[in-house]
Amino acid sequence: MSRLAAVQRTTKETDIEIRLNLDQPEFDAPVTGHGFLDHMLDALARHSRLGLSVRASGDLHIEPHHLIEDAGITLGQALSQALGDRRGIERYGSAFVPMDETLAHVVVDLSGRAHLAFEPEALEVWGNAGGMTHYHLREFLRGLCNHGGVTLHVRLLSGREAHHVIEAIVKALARALRDAVALTSDQLPSTKGSL
Repeated sequence: MSRLAAVQRTTKETDIEIRLNLDQPEFDAPVTGHGFLDHMLDALARHSRLGLSVRASGDLHIEPHHLIEDAGITLGQALSQALGDRRGIERYGSAFVPMDETLAHVVVDLSGRAHLAFEPEALEVWGNAGGMTHYHLREFLRGLCNHGGVTLHVRLLSGREAHHVIEAIVKALARALRDAVALTSDQLPSTKGSL
């Protein structure tokens, strides 16, 4: 069974193409026109050990919100497509990731149900990273959850500087996803018999 996906999403604001391979950690450097988003997508691919290719463009002359949110939506669609009926997956993943003064905790459930609990929005996080804030990250994750059927809890245990906060969260997400997508049986991981 190959767990591959290729999704293209084109709107008046963005044009995004994502290829995802859950079983082969070969990836291309992402190209979105937004340096920090490229950096985060690269970190996501490397630390999840998933094959990921992202080619995107968007209305960055306005601001990065549309591009970042739509990248999350498209990644969620690709993840759902690659997971198929989700038979045999571990389903759950959890990771703590430090980055200097920052400590992030991410827990993922590939349940087929969308939910995002994003604790950092209640905290004071300073600045932005190349024009990307933790609020942009929240919208990326919301798109991923809504279109990927993912329940995601994000906690920030320490840290206030935007670059470190965003990067630690993305790396924790990557490591949690790596565990959750792993094939560990031939059964559906649910007492309901479906996800």
